[in-house]
Amino acid sequence: MHRHGPTQDIDESALTVTPPKKQAAGVTAVAVSLKRSVEEMGVVRTARTLARVNQVHGFDCPGCAWPEPSGHRRPAEFCENGAKAVAEEATLRTVTPEFFAAHSVEELAGKSGYWLGQQGRLTHPMVLRPGATHYAPIDWDDAYRLIVDELRGSASADEAVFYTSGRTANETAFLYQLLVRSYGTNNLPDCSNMCHESSGAALTSSIGIGKGSVSIDDFDAADLIIVAGQNPGTNHPRMLSALAGAKAKGARIIAVNPLPETGLLGFRDPQTVKGVTTGVAIADDFLQIRLGGDMALFQGLGRLLFEAEDRAPGTVVDRAFVDAHCAGFAEYEKQTRAVDLGIVEAATGLTRAEIERTARLLAESKSTIICWAMGLTQQRHGVATIEEATNLLLLRGMIGKPGAGVCPVRGHSNVQGDRTMGIWEKMPNSFLDALDREFGITSPRTHGYDTVNAIRAMREGKATIFFGMGGNFVSATPDTEVTEAALRGCALTVQVSTKLNRSHVVHGRTALILPTLGRTDEDLRGGVKQQVSVEDSMSMVHLSTGRLKPVSDHLRSEIAIVCELALNLFGPDHPVPWARYRDDYDKIRDAIAQVVPGCADYNKRVRARNGFVLPHPPRDSREFRTTTGKANFAVNELSWVPVPPGRLILQTVRSHDQYNTTIYGLDDRYRGVHGGRRVVLMNAADIAEFGFADGDLVDLISEWTDGVERRVEGFRIVSYATPPGNAAAYYPETNPLVPLDHVAARSNTPVSKAVTIRLEPHVHVGAR
Repeated sequence: MHRHGPTQDIDESALTVTPPKKQAAGVTAVAVSLKRSVEEMGVVRTARTLARVNQVHGFDCPGCAWPEPSGHRRPAEFCENGAKAVAEEATLRTVTPEFFAAHSVEELAGKSGYWLGQQGRLTHPMVLRPGATHYAPIDWDDAYRLIVDELRGSASADEAVFYTSGRTANETAFLYQLLVRSYGTNNLPDCSNMCHESSGAALTSSIGIGKGSVSIDDFDAADLIIVAGQNPGTNHPRMLSALAGAKAKGARIIAVNPLPETGLLGFRDPQTVKGVTTGVAIADDFLQIRLGGDMALFQGLGRLLFEAEDRAPGTVVDRAFVDAHCAGFAEYEKQTRAVDLGIVEAATGLTRAEIERTARLLAESKSTIICWAMGLTQQRHGVATIEEATNLLLLRGMIGKPGAGVCPVRGHSNVQGDRTMGIWEKMPNSFLDALDREFGITSPRTHGYDTVNAIRAMREGKATIFFGMGGNFVSATPDTEVTEAALRGCALTVQVSTKLNRSHVVHGRTALILPTLGRTDEDLRGGVKQQVSVEDSMSMVHLSTGRLKPVSDHLRSEIAIVCELALNLFGPDHPVPWARYRDDYDKIRDAIAQVVPGCADYNKRVRARNGFVLPHPPRDSREFRTTTGKANFAVNELSWVPVPPGRLILQTVRSHDQYNTTIYGLDDRYRGVHGGRRVVLMNAADIAEFGFADGDLVDLISEWTDGVERRVEGFRIVSYATPPGNAAAYYPETNPLVPLDHVAARSNTPVSKAVTIRLEPHVHVGAR
């Protein structure tokens, strides 16, 4: 039985504010999960679906990339936001051709992203032709021919951009990059460019591989866990169970974050007696750091560790590890000993006592894990910040030992797997050589566009075709006005999607929507059930099997879409057996085994109970495949983010009722914001200093070196426990404030966690 989505959009006048919560999850999370699931899926579908999330023979949650436990799995191996993600995808609401006939593109463009997403699953391929006001149905063959005509008609393959969302499975990602490189370009921007690109750049330089070095079991062996620039209670809620388990075994947890996020303060696991009754405190120490101050903190901690070594030689610096496995130590030591702790205090907003206590815990720890997310990566000096965190672990010999290592916590559920499969604009020649040998093609060697450079290329007319494999490019990217203008300048925009989103109403001269199966959907080829695989945040690869009947017979799998497009583009004589891959996903995995490092015997190993773990030389054998052949201590000039007079430094954040660009609802109950999203969280002293009051409506204006005024209007001030001079607001509403050229050095990641803004009183339209 199909349903229609809600008709009402967000009414910001209904917004209310209550005190923030002090504990995350609990019975409330269970109630919210069930309520949202039943609303979207109905009772029977809810029961059948949630019972399979993250189970051995079930499907991988389409939300975050947190790994499943290696041993026993609980009956409910999902979190509140995972349940919301499943409900969004497995909804019975549908967006049919009749919906598009009733709503013009202009009307849809005036709706919020929340309203668009709530309408339901797309059911038919749709086309918007030049000059048309409404999307109209198109059959699949005609859609492929339209794309092929544009691709063949371009002057260069580099005029096309092929974007990838982290939801895309390994098999799709592998074939997608194979299609793109067969076509002749490396223009493969992806969502990782906007999140953990800084992690990849830093870790590749420091330890030779751009992935975390810990496993889920390492949390049980750690005695100190630092969680920096991360809000696991909302963004990776199942991580709280791992942290609680580590605490139960004696670990100390330090939270480093500008906002006192509920999940790090307290956690009530609804699947335990204590979780239902009292819960547990997660963070033993909360370091409320100023935005952009993490690099200064890590450098200051390094100096204090050297001073601790001076007081007790041989007890702090792991000389055996450093001498055998590291390069650049002398230069690092010289610079770090000269760090000015007064500047560290100013940059971080922390007291000397807080910094010294943290250094003491690091010096005493036998097994330390450092976790981080966007709070570190989306800074101008994000790469250097992560290198400095890694320096601390190298100094202490905390790589390649149980209970210790680096842990970048990935966001989307297969963003790491996509990169492993070749979704990167600058894959190494070794990968491209293997690809060419296996398939008899000639891959281009010139690096392609990342996300920011793709927007620049479209803006400048150098790229005229945009193909999006999942995701919501318009709402995920910075500088919204620039990005939207760039896409509108394209000859063709193609979106492979499960749900309606903003990227469908910001379009090129011709636009296609290609509806695809989701993780929860059954995928049959010739009557045979197919499976896909994904890689989690800790390099575990496992199968995912959807079992729900698709909402429409017109949906096609992402793999089928890639293969059928390739057959139309290249013809039947192309050396890649596209038809075979479309009909049997095991054949794709056989090809992956021949090309992708660490994937030998893929089909057999991925069918093991927990799948298989990809090799990680630093973790496995303390082997560091860097330019020096050793782990590299980085030497970086100290950078931080001073607050200009009369201004604030803004970070964009998610609501608890949100995952990436998908808005599930309007209830950020952990922060006490209900019924709306246009709020700016500010320190009470800043509110008073600027002459405002809690509840006032203001416009936010970002300031950047290009002199362009970027403004978002009608945000309610909410007094909140954020550091003085710092503010926070939700994205994508504040993405227009992030300049396209405000990017991290060495990773080109948009700096969404350090935007200089000023505030002006909001003037209602009728009063102007």
